[in-house]
Amino acid sequence: MSPTRFFLMHLKQVLVGAIWLLCVGPAASQILAPLADFPKQALTIISPFPPGGGNDSLARLLAAELAPIVGQPVVVENKAGAGGNLGTAYAARAKADGYTLLMSQTSIIAVNPVMYENAGFVPQTDFEPLSQLTNSSVVFIVRAQSPYQTLTDYLAAAKARPAAINFATPGNGTLSHLTTVRLARQVDVQLTHIPYRGAGPATTDLLGGQVDMLVTSPSSVESLVSSGKLRVLAGTNSDLIGIFAGTPTLESLGIKGMQVADWYGLFVPKATPTDRVEYLLKAVQQAMNTKTSIAKVNQGGSQVVASDRKEFSGKVAQEIATWSAVVKAAGVKAE
Repeated sequence: MSPTRFFLMHLKQVLVGAIWLLCVGPAASQILAPLADFPKQALTIISPFPPGGGNDSLARLLAAELAPIVGQPVVVENKAGAGGNLGTAYAARAKADGYTLLMSQTSIIAVNPVMYENAGFVPQTDFEPLSQLTNSSVVFIVRAQSPYQTLTDYLAAAKARPAAINFATPGNGTLSHLTTVRLARQVDVQLTHIPYRGAGPATTDLLGGQVDMLVTSPSSVESLVSSGKLRVLAGTNSDLIGIFAGTPTLESLGIKGMQVADWYGLFVPKATPTDRVEYLLKAVQQAMNTKTSIAKVNQGGSQVVASDRKEFSGKVAQEIATWSAVVKAAGVKAE
């Protein structure tokens, strides 16, 4: 072999290696050292709502960021029904081996077990809280052509026409529903609740003019608010960011004691081995703190939390106590 040919072959090998490193290097550098026996196969995140809502969107974002960290595929499986109970009960019955995770939220964990006679799961005994992923306000949304320019306009119309004005939510007994029930009682108006099976179908009907207002999480409607198809009337908290920054709060409108926070969190079946739980916690915290995750969560009007297990367990216990009392006081039952 001539010196020139040898040099060219060697140069080709160097270039191919360099290109390979550029392609896989960033992903490979994210990999969390696996346990001796875990993970060896794909992970599944159960989203107990249909595609298109905030739960599903966050599950897919987490799956995309988590896969290169654990070195295995991460898939999202939508199992909608019964206000989130169907998918949650399915996750509760899953093998406790660390390969099945549940994307859940305030309404499912803290409300459904009280509101439904048989939700199909008991959060305190069926699940291990892994990490609170995000925190956000609850927002009140109308379509761009709505005659209601402010929440005050909407409530004034409701006061003038009792029970004639409606609001949609992602489901009966969701945090959006209970927040609006509390609001209606506080300002003494009668509103008609239109529950849906997730924020996706509720948003579709809002755009079509079938409902007057939608109450949901910011992430569920961010793209439509950004495009100008929907308008934000108010939010429950003052920590809204991104496109939702500057939204009037209920407090600023003179409605006191309504600082409600909506959160998404990750759970695993209760008997999942501790070493696998700890591994998943580290992987999830890493995934939620990537530039992509932070940017997308912030864009949707939420804050990244990525809490530890102890902190999230305390949060879950507190939320269960708080919202159980609200459900009982309001007399809300599954429809």
